[in-house]
Amino acid sequence: MAPGAPALLLLSLLSLPGLPPRAAACPAACRCYSATVECGALRLRVVPPGIPPGTQTLFLQDNSIARLEPGILAPLASLRHLYLHNNSLHALESGAFRTQSRLLELALTGNRLRGLRVGAFAGLAQLRVLYLAGNQLVQLLDFTFLHLQRLQELHLQENSIELLEDQALAGLSSLALLDLSRNQLGTISREALQPLASLQVLRLTENPWRCDCALHWLGAWIKEGGQRLLSSRDKKILCAEPPRLALQSLLEVSGSSLICIPPSVHVEPLEVTANLGEDLRVACQASGYPQPLVTWRKVAQPREGAPRAQAQPEVGWRGTGGLGASDTGSGMLFLTNITLAHAGKYECEASNAGGAARVPFQLLVNVSRQQQLAPAPPPAGGPVSHEPLPETGSMAFRALGLATQTAIAAAIALLALTALLLATMICRRRRRRKKAPGPSGEGALFVNDYSDGPCTFAQLEELRDERGHEMFVIDRSKPLFAEGPAEAAEAPGVAQGLPLQPPSAYEIHC
Repeated sequence: MAPGAPALLLLSLLSLPGLPPRAAACPAACRCYSATVECGALRLRVVPPGIPPGTQTLFLQDNSIARLEPGILAPLASLRHLYLHNNSLHALESGAFRTQSRLLELALTGNRLRGLRVGAFAGLAQLRVLYLAGNQLVQLLDFTFLHLQRLQELHLQENSIELLEDQALAGLSSLALLDLSRNQLGTISREALQPLASLQVLRLTENPWRCDCALHWLGAWIKEGGQRLLSSRDKKILCAEPPRLALQSLLEVSGSSLICIPPSVHVEPLEVTANLGEDLRVACQASGYPQPLVTWRKVAQPREGAPRAQAQPEVGWRGTGGLGASDTGSGMLFLTNITLAHAGKYECEASNAGGAARVPFQLLVNVSRQQQLAPAPPPAGGPVSHEPLPETGSMAFRALGLATQTAIAAAIALLALTALLLATMICRRRRRRKKAPGPSGEGALFVNDYSDGPCTFAQLEELRDERGHEMFVIDRSKPLFAEGPAEAAEAPGVAQGLPLQPPSAYEIHC
């Protein structure tokens, strides 16, 4: 063999395709063989980096992974099986599995998922089996599984699902097995199961079923042909309520016993007047069976000539008793820091499987007198407005638009300027009246020259004449304005031989 041949042979062997990933490329503490990577029970908090891109089976179970970092699975486009059960995942980001287009099996059992976002399973076009059992799911929203058109098994048992929306299972046309056992479902609609054209196994046991008119279809459907989907164990769908049907099998209850009581609704009073800035709480009492869902809406007021708009939802929730509660059916409308925008018509609606009932409610907003402002004088030739001007710090003022606020501020400034001018004119008239000559001895002024220093009260008392005439003090260092010849001629002389200088007027203090 020629020199160097062993080295060339080794290099050629390493370059052959299809060889398993080398141990050097395996994440620390994990085991890698063939196209499988085992990282289970290693107390991992994140998906370890360095997983070979060619990996087809990845075991990450029994760790403490709480989140799938964005893009962490992007290099693993060859994955066929991914096991993430018994971790601490509390949410799945939209597109977390976008690059796993070849994935066939995904195990998420025993995590802490409380909800599933629409788009969480986007990209899993080939997925066949999805395990979501043993999580904390409360509801399944519309179109949650829309991207799983080839899914054959969906395991949702042992959650807390109490609401399955009508389109939650849309897109699962290939689904053969659906397990919803051991949840908190009280009812399920016919529309929710309609997309499941290939369904062969359905498990609904160990749910608190509410046997009323909304569940009438399920019993009839099972008797007509749906029983082929249920095993002998799954056929034991037991009623949890009403009390008269508790623990009875749905299949054994006659259709006439599955009844609903349409809701009735009551709001008292039907009209309330509230002040600006106040908080308001209005109760809507509803009764019926099953427990009505109470919803408050504010009715949009259309403008003249505009089409009437439908009532828009403002706020709504179930009564304090929760789903299936028998004590009350109240729903509260809470409004805080009331402004003029809150005024208008509201509507309380109560609905259940038996029907719906509505009651209107009117809210008026009062502007108190302390928050009103006297109207500004009308412009010349313009119409007179009798609407009060809100104060700039009031709730009504803050609820107005910017242009309206500017106009109100300008009106307030104009009023202040007018008041100042009036006060100045009154003061000048009083001064002129005091300067006017009167009867002998009545208009005499005792003047002290303030330029030499201010007078004390004792000095003023000494300078009073026997009749008690007032004492005035003049400061010659502060001339106010120059007087014309006519005014100088009319200015009276000052008593006690202290004439004022006619060309100037000075500041005089009482």
